[in-house]
Amino acid sequence: MRRRVAVIGGGISGVSAALAVIDVAPGVDVVLYEAADRVGGRIGTSPFAGVPHVDEGADAFLARVPEAVALAERVGLGDDLVSPEPVGAAVWHDGLHPIPDGLLLGVPGRLGPLATSALLSWRGKARAAIEPLLPRTSTDSDSIGAYVRARFGDEVHERLVDSLVGSIYATDTDRFSLAEVPQLAALAQNNRSLLLAARRQRSAQGTATASASPIFAAPRDGMSALVDATAAAIVAGGGTITTSAEVGRLEPAAGGGWLVQRRDAKAPSGDDRSIDRFDSVIFATPAAVTGSLLTGAAPEAAALLAAAETADVIMVTLHVDANQWPDRLRAMSGYLVPKPAQRWVTAASFSSQKWAHWRPPGGGEILRVSLGRDGVDVLHLSDDEVLAAVLTDLQVHLGVEFAPLEVRITRWPGAFAQYRPHHSAWVESVERALPSGLFVTGAGFRGIGIPACVRSGSGIAGAVGAHIGDLEESAS
Repeated sequence: MRRRVAVIGGGISGVSAALAVIDVAPGVDVVLYEAADRVGGRIGTSPFAGVPHVDEGADAFLARVPEAVALAERVGLGDDLVSPEPVGAAVWHDGLHPIPDGLLLGVPGRLGPLATSALLSWRGKARAAIEPLLPRTSTDSDSIGAYVRARFGDEVHERLVDSLVGSIYATDTDRFSLAEVPQLAALAQNNRSLLLAARRQRSAQGTATASASPIFAAPRDGMSALVDATAAAIVAGGGTITTSAEVGRLEPAAGGGWLVQRRDAKAPSGDDRSIDRFDSVIFATPAAVTGSLLTGAAPEAAALLAAAETADVIMVTLHVDANQWPDRLRAMSGYLVPKPAQRWVTAASFSSQKWAHWRPPGGGEILRVSLGRDGVDVLHLSDDEVLAAVLTDLQVHLGVEFAPLEVRITRWPGAFAQYRPHHSAWVESVERALPSGLFVTGAGFRGIGIPACVRSGSGIAGAVGAHIGDLEESAS
């Protein structure tokens, strides 16, 4: 009897896990269920301003960690990867200020660029300058904000570290786990002075990357191309992908394994429900969704998953006329807005300056503007209110009253998992509470970025392979 594995959820974590199971456990039937009518989850790409592929969510992944690049190569996209243009970014604080050189995720590694930047007050600079003299700071709170404020003071934290890390994770870093940002955690755990450690690490990186290997990469046809190519590889490897398939219930099967009930939205009325048996089930859905599916099969895990917190975001894409674009903004990739200065906009990307292949054929510029973060609700705003808020904030930040030629508004409910301090203990509790044969993966657990989701999916596939091996051994 062939063993069967179900993967519930067709985002990057789900398709990565499904393909990895096919790779590590040949001969196992792999079936992926996705409730939407497409795979991709919170990765989306569509035409805009005459450009065929403009991302609506994430537009790149870290290229200096191996997992996403390796997946792209595995599914035939290795030669299609492109990198952003070498343009600088800024922070807005009563005006645009270039991000100082020498930072590592916002942590200063050099005092010179900080001293000459107008982004910090003289008090903020003086407070940062004494960091190398301070005794070691405990990381027991596991809060990025608590740790960085203790080392550098409020200004460095709010205008640099929180602006950068908070933008990446749509979070309030005072309430985000330090241990879950590996670069910062390594600096904090292994060194007394963060500044001196960041200086050493950046110096080592500079020596090791003299060939100027890119920090970020993306498929030329957008991030959806990575998901679609992975889905195609699943099918080519003998797997099955069923979209518009909403899983409604999970329960133990007589004799072992799990029964998965699903509803097929494309089936004729009255013939839309089916139940399938699997030896193992991987949940690659958001934590709250996974919890709702596990209420009967694993009530303790379901209760833990129900407590997971997320942040909603809205991405507004604008096409503005070339005549409205100031020369002073050229050769920039965009800017971040520190939390104390935020109204609605948290960050703006000058996307057609960041990506050469996103330049509109008819001229002008493409901007992608982000709204929403941990603690700030945005989904209640109508599209008209969202656009008005964006244009008002852009006028304040850039001094330009834009009249966009084209607008696209993309809403991402629950898009960013919030890793509270001591998040890893919560993850371990969830995993301990799962019955044998059930696994969880995705951005809610062991890493939010695309490489982390790919890595998590691959790791879960290894655990599933081991579980299937145990079943085979027991049956022999």
